[in-house]
Amino acid sequence: MAKRLIPSFNRILVEKIIPPSKTNSGILLPEKTPKLSSGKVVAVGPGARDRDGKHIPVNLKEGDTVLLPEYGGTEVKLGEKEYHLYRDDDILGILHD
Repeated sequence: MAKRLIPSFNRILVEKIIPPSKTNSGILLPEKTPKLSSGKVVAVGPGARDRDGKHIPVNLKEGDTVLLPEYGGTEVKLGEKEYHLYRDDDILGILHD
C-alpha cells in the first residue's frame, strides 16, 4: 500500500540525495570527500499564517532540488524509503542545474 504524506503548515518533505560512492569509470571515492547535503522536494505544506492571519505561502514546489542544513529535520519512513521533514525557513537554498 502506498502512503502519501502531506506536510502541515510551512513544512517540506524531502528525499535526501545520496552522492555516488564511485565514478562512472569505477574509481572508488574516499568517504572523507566533502559532500553537499541536498535533497529533492517530494511534498509541500500549504503554508503558515502571520499574526494578522494573512497566509504566507511556501517558497518551494515539488521537484525542487534544495540545499539542506547539516543537522535538523525529522526523519520519516514511508514504506521502504526514508524522508525528512523540514520547515520552510530551515532550507538553505534552491540548487539549479
